[in-house]
Amino acid sequence: MKDIQLKIDLKFAQLDELDADDRVLVEKAVEATGRSYAKYSNFNVGAALRLANGEIILGANQENAVFTVGLCAERTAIFAAQVKYPDQPVMAIAIAARNANGLMRLPVSPCGSCRQVMSEVEERYAQPMRILLYGTDGVYIVNSVKDLLPLCFVDESMR
Repeated sequence: MKDIQLKIDLKFAQLDELDADDRVLVEKAVEATGRSYAKYSNFNVGAALRLANGEIILGANQENAVFTVGLCAERTAIFAAQVKYPDQPVMAIAIAARNANGLMRLPVSPCGSCRQVMSEVEERYAQPMRILLYGTDGVYIVNSVKDLLPLCFVDESMR
């Protein structure tokens, strides 16, 4: 038996340290929190993704009294992008969240279901997706979904 260590590389930056494209993406994710329907949890999540063609697509979480039929911000943005631009890889996604007290101080990370969807988008286009996780204290920058979901289940897992 041997030990295996998994390591992720990420950066932590202030909003003003991001390049203009990333700053716009984060600002759009913050804006998207206002489009959330979170009547039950009062936890509003927004996502903004940039496609290879430069288009920015927004998403926001949508809740329902039957919680399992709601959908996260990341997946609403990804699914909308896949319908409108099926041939365009997602280059980057920014995620922001707020509650009744305002924007979250610490960055919020995608749930497991969103990580799985993001992983399959990366695999589909053979293109890493940069992830910008925003909090008022700063932004985590992750270079690939594989850093958030290192032992992911993808097509190759079923062969």
